[in-house]
Amino acid sequence: MRRVLPFIANPEYAFTAPWLAALQAAMPQETLVALDDMSEAERAGCTVAIVANPRPEDLRRLPNLRWVHSVWAGVERLVADLADMKLQIVRLVDPQLADTMAEAVLAWTFYLHRDMPRYAAQQAAREWRAQDYVRAQDKTVSLLGLGALGEAAARRLLAAGFKVRGWSRTRKAIDGVQCHTGEDELGAMLAQTDILVCLLPLTPQTAGIVDTQVLAQLPAHASLINFARGAIVDDTALRAALERGALAHAVLDVFAVEPLPADSWHWAHPRVTVLPHISAPTDRSTASRIVAANLAAYRESGAIPPCVDAARGY
Repeated sequence: MRRVLPFIANPEYAFTAPWLAALQAAMPQETLVALDDMSEAERAGCTVAIVANPRPEDLRRLPNLRWVHSVWAGVERLVADLADMKLQIVRLVDPQLADTMAEAVLAWTFYLHRDMPRYAAQQAAREWRAQDYVRAQDKTVSLLGLGALGEAAARRLLAAGFKVRGWSRTRKAIDGVQCHTGEDELGAMLAQTDILVCLLPLTPQTAGIVDTQVLAQLPAHASLINFARGAIVDDTALRAALERGALAHAVLDVFAVEPLPADSWHWAHPRVTVLPHISAPTDRSTASRIVAANLAAYRESGAIPPCVDAARGY
C-alpha cells in the first residue's frame, strides 16, 4: 500500500490545487493527495495531515490521526474546531511571513503618517491644500504583540525612523524598542501613541482587548491598524470612537465576518480604510519547504514538532 499524505482544506477554499502542487514539489518523497482520493486503508494508516482550516468532520475520517500541520500562522479556528478531538496542532512559523507582515505594517504606517486618507478626501472635494509635515522621528508607532511578527515589524519601523513601543503578554527586550507588559504599562504606552498596530494572536484573553477603555487612552489624533484578527477589536467601540472624532482613522484588514458583508458600515465610513485580508498572505513556496522539513523530521524520528498550547491558543 502506498504511503500518502493528505492536504485537507474547506471545500470552498480556492487554492487547494496550488497548495497540493507546492507541497508535492517540496517533498517529492511523499505522495500528496486530497482526502477524497484516499482509500479506506490509507485513511486508517494516516497519522498526520496538512491542513488549511479543514472541516472537523473531514478529519474524523482519519481514525488514527495524531497531529495536523497548519499552513497558516493563525490557528484560533483550528483550536476551537478541534477541541474535542485531542489532536496536536502545529502552526506555521515562517520568517517570510514575518517579513511580509513587516512590509505591510511599514506601508500602511506611511499611509497614515503622510496623511493619505486626508489627501484622498481633498481630491474627492477638488480641494488643493498642503498639510503640515511631521517627521517620522517625531511620531510613535506602538505594537500590540511582540512575537515574531511584531518584532519584525518593530525593526522595520525603527529603520524608517519612527519611535517604536510595544506591548506583549510577557516581557520582551528588543533593541531600540520601549517594551511594555501588563495593564498599567499598556495605558502608559497608549498615551504616547500616534499609530497603534495590532498584531496579537486571537485568544480568549485578547478577544475584544481593543475596547472603549483602550481606545479612550489614545490621543485624539491617533490612528489604528488592525492586521491581527477582527475579534480583537470591539467593533462597536471602534465605530463610536471614529464617529466622535476620538480616533483619526482605522486601517482594517481583518473583520469578525469575512468576506466583509456589502452592508457593513465599514465600507463607506470616511475614517476607515478596508482591506480584504491581504496584509501577510502565506507564501506557498517557503511555507511548503518548512512543512516538508517538519514532516521529514517526523518520519525519521517520530517526534512531532512544537505544538500549539491549547490554553494560550497559539
